[in-house]
Amino acid sequence: MINTQPVDEFHRLNHRLMPSGTPFEYAQGSVIVPEECSEPRTYVFLEGAIALERQNNPLLLGVVASPGIVGLGVGAMPTQEQYHLHVETACRGYHLPASTTLQLLEKHQLWRDAFYWMTWQHRALEARDRQLIGTSSYAQIRATLLTMAKWDAALRARIGVMAYIQRRTLISRSVIAEVLAALRQGDYIRMEKGKLVCINRLPLDY
Repeated sequence: MINTQPVDEFHRLNHRLMPSGTPFEYAQGSVIVPEECSEPRTYVFLEGAIALERQNNPLLLGVVASPGIVGLGVGAMPTQEQYHLHVETACRGYHLPASTTLQLLEKHQLWRDAFYWMTWQHRALEARDRQLIGTSSYAQIRATLLTMAKWDAALRARIGVMAYIQRRTLISRSVIAEVLAALRQGDYIRMEKGKLVCINRLPLDY
């Protein structure tokens, strides 16, 4: 995520949405499937980190650390794709019907805050596409490592480097393993027990 998360806008949205929400807590490794609900829902995450994954032709779109909102605008235009949310670290939050979300946005005139939040999400997806579409395998691995380096240490300690890169890029494990081994040997990155500790620097080319 290269843009600053609109935290103030999140807090204003959260203040109005929370009274209508149903609390939830999910353990690490849980899978949330929004399509299984009887109607579209907005999910607000107050603690923890979740990964948004496409169900058909599985692909990881990104990991979002709380605070976060998923499905803020789904009540206005339902998605044609099916996604699930994979809980990367134990999370807490609440959900509410997407139709209720729209009613609250209108009632409290929160359209500006919703616009800022959704624009931030859109820019994050644009950055992902720029890093991964039409680029070499090494460029994709490099970009993913740089993304992981921006996470806090607690999140990096819970997510395996190889598995995350494969989920995000669909590059074969053998290619990823070869590149990671070379980067470690050259002291470009440091890993412990399959987790990323730090990046010293990454060459542009492999």
